[in-house]
Amino acid sequence: MFNNKVILITGGTGSFGKAMVNKILKNYKPKKLIIYSRDEQKHFEMSQTYQHKSLRFFIGDIRDEQRLDRAFNGVDYIIHAAAIKHVPIAEYNPFECIKTNINGAQNVINASINNKVKKIIALSTDKAANPVNLYGASKLASDKLFVAANNIVGKNNTKFSVVRYGNVVNSNGSVVPFFQQMIRNGAKELPVTHKKMTRFFITLNQGTDFVIKSFRRMHGGEVFVPKLPSIKITDLVKAISPTAKIKYTKIRPGEKISEVMCPIDESHLTIEFKNFFIIKPTITFFGKKINYFESKLKEKGKLVNEGFYYSSENNNNFLNIENIRKVLTQ
Repeated sequence: MFNNKVILITGGTGSFGKAMVNKILKNYKPKKLIIYSRDEQKHFEMSQTYQHKSLRFFIGDIRDEQRLDRAFNGVDYIIHAAAIKHVPIAEYNPFECIKTNINGAQNVINASINNKVKKIIALSTDKAANPVNLYGASKLASDKLFVAANNIVGKNNTKFSVVRYGNVVNSNGSVVPFFQQMIRNGAKELPVTHKKMTRFFITLNQGTDFVIKSFRRMHGGEVFVPKLPSIKITDLVKAISPTAKIKYTKIRPGEKISEVMCPIDESHLTIEFKNFFIIKPTITFFGKKINYFESKLKEKGKLVNEGFYYSSENNNNFLNIENIRKVLTQ
C-alpha cells in the first residue's frame, strides 16, 4: 500500500513516529517518508539514526497551517500523531493544549483537503471516551473534527478516520519508563495513585500494525478501536520490580481509575469485528452510502448489544504479572 507513495507523520520524532518509520522502511518502499515535528534536536538525533534515501525531515508545528499546507504538497497518506499528551500538563496549560490538539487538528484537516491527500488517520486515546480531563476532551473534539471532515471534502476523494487505543508500553512519558527509571535510581517503593487503577496495554509494534491495517480497512469516518488486554497498575509494579513496595498517592488532576474506549452511550454505533471495534459516525455524510458492517478488507462485523461498553475495568482479558513481564521485554 505504501510502496512508491509519499507518507507524512506529524509528531514523527516521538516514540510512535520512530516505531512507524521502522515498520514502513522494513516492509515497504516509499517514495518519500516525511517526518514533521517542531523539535529540531529530535530531528537531528533521528536523522543520525535513520539514514534512508526516502526520509525527509520537516521542522514545523501543526499550529502553523501555512507550513502544513506546504509540507502536505504531494503527500498521499498522513498519520497524525502530534499532540500535547501529558494529562497534568494539559490541566495546568489548558489553552496551549487546545491550540495544539484542536486548532492543530483543524489545520491538518484543511491542509489535507487543500492538497488532495488520499487518506488520513488521526491517533486518538482512550481518554477521549467519556473524558474527565482536558487532554481527553481535546482529543474527543479532535476525533469529531476528523470524522466530520469527510463531509467537507467536496469533490475530493480525501478520507479521514481515527484510531483510538490505550497506554503504549515504553512510550515517552508513559508509566513504564517512569517506574523503571525510579528503580534504576535506587527507589524502594513506587507510587500508585489508586489500588484499583487499571489500564489498557498495547505495544508500539501492535499500535503501528493496527494503524497500517486501519488504512487498508477504512471507508472514512470510523473510529477504530483494537481489542486489547488490560492490566492492574499494582501488577505492573510487581512485574517491573517484585521487591518494590507500593506507595498509594492521591489521584492526579484529571486522572481516571479505569479507562473506556467504547462508551455505553455509543453502543448503538459500535460494531464488533473479530479483533477490533469501530464506532460509526453520529452524522450522515451527504451523498455517501457506506456499509460500516463490512471493512474494505471484506471483514464483517455486527452491532454490539445495547448497553455495551468497553473499559479496562470490565475487560475479559487481563494480563497477569508473568505476561506483563513478557510484554515489557518485547
